[in-house]
Amino acid sequence: MTDATTKAKEGLVLRSLLFVPVNVEKFVAKAHTRGADAIILDLEDSIAASEKATARTLVSEAAERVSQRGADVFVRINSPLRLGIPDLEAAIQPGITGITLPKCDGPGHVRLIAEALDELEAERGIEVGSIIMSVRIETAEAYFKMPEIAKAHPRIAGFGLGSEDFTLSIGVEPSTETLLFPKQQSIIAARAAGVLPMGLVSSGADYSHLDEMREIVQKSRRFGFAGSSCIHPAVVPILNEEFTPPADEINSARKIIDAFYKAEKAGRAALEVDGKMVDYPVVYRAENLVKIADNIAKKEAAINA
Repeated sequence: MTDATTKAKEGLVLRSLLFVPVNVEKFVAKAHTRGADAIILDLEDSIAASEKATARTLVSEAAERVSQRGADVFVRINSPLRLGIPDLEAAIQPGITGITLPKCDGPGHVRLIAEALDELEAERGIEVGSIIMSVRIETAEAYFKMPEIAKAHPRIAGFGLGSEDFTLSIGVEPSTETLLFPKQQSIIAARAAGVLPMGLVSSGADYSHLDEMREIVQKSRRFGFAGSSCIHPAVVPILNEEFTPPADEINSARKIIDAFYKAEKAGRAALEVDGKMVDYPVVYRAENLVKIADNIAKKEAAINA
């Protein structure tokens, strides 16, 4: 991993990533007001085949507009290389945080895209390794390669299973019941690779029932997801709120850390805090939680500045 890649991943907060079709002016114009941690400028599913060439010409200006309040900017490219490479040619520029790679079919696919990124960064005066990748698994075939794909390249910062395309691939309806097991596997693959698990335990396509969506997001955080993309701005506040550790959890974590290290200085590595046993794994979990909370605070300060 290069220093540039390490820096790009450091403190990364991706609770909410709002999809914006790059060729729909009214969506691009308002994207920076939605409060999302990141905007995904879409060149894939929301763009008709006949409009893809035109859409590429819009990326540069759109990236500047949607990031004006501090949101990170990703560009979702097309999966077939004949489309994906021209997408990268249009997308790679200063100010782009990362590339979203949909329908990834294996580790080799990731490495091909990473190689193209190396060349484009070098050609355009961008520090090589600074543009990260978010990878989505969306087919039955790729599902069985998830651990290898998640570890395929240091640029990968986020990894997830796409609900709609994956359930289509395996012939089931998208629901928590049908998706829970494969989603858990994607979380484990991501964590084993040291990257953020992205997604929800169910489909996020139905945004018309926000109370139900909130319950799905709450469950998703409990299962280990770090954040999710969404297609409607009404979902953004829910993602931001529910993927942010609650204040009582943060306070408890700080209390655990403080008590443990005081005990450690006295020669003890196990103690009781508020009626619960605390040892190293509990402390490490608390430290991770505090780090997430601190990173979120910095992100929100940047977006709200």
